Amino acid sequence: MSGVSVLNEGYICAPYSHNENSLQLKEILQKSAYIDDMYFVTATFSEDGRAYFPSYAHTYLLARFKNQKTMMQQVEKYKQDKTTFVFTKDGEFFRRETNGNLNLISVYYLEHGQLHDDMTDIAGIIGKRNKVRSAEMGRLDLSSTKDQKFTFPYGQNLVVLEISSTDSHQSDNKYCEKTRREVARKGIKITNLVSLSVLEKIK
Repeated sequence: MSGVSVLNEGYICAPYSHNENSLQLKEILQKSAYIDDMYFVTATFSEDGRAYFPSYAHTYLLARFKNQKTMMQQVEKYKQDKTTFVFTKDGEFFRRETNGNLNLISVYYLEHGQLHDDMTDIAGIIGKRNKVRSAEMGRLDLSSTKDQKFTFPYGQNLVVLEISSTDSHQSDNKYCEKTRREVARKGIKITNLVSLSVLEKIK
């Protein structure tokens, strides 16, 4: 498990609504030297996630960035009424080569913070899951023209899994849920926030 600070890397997940701000942000991200990969995705929020983010889009732009400060400036410049989510990496469990392309990103939160023993247990369980090409710790920043009705209290305690496979999104979601249950059996309260299913790679 890496303790190296990697605050410059992460994901932007911005609503894609075909409005002016959405289209301009897409163009900026496509041209940016700080974006490595970019996708169209659909978001499936858990019941817990919908309680905090009741207004969400069906399709999002998902872009992997390597300069958080610059990307947040762009997100704020082209923000929309539906929330843009920015997941910034705070540490990494592992990253490895896997078969298949990125198919799903599943985001979880820990209700009791990132305790060292919990992180070790999580790393051990996830490390055995051969579809997981990376597992990261992270934090969440939000951008919207509207104020959030409820504050999401676990934004500093995220676990983000990247799943590579050629299986269906439904199958990979079940795979992630099985992984979550294995972590929960260790007595670690980990809850799914949102799953992002890749529809198409655009950069």
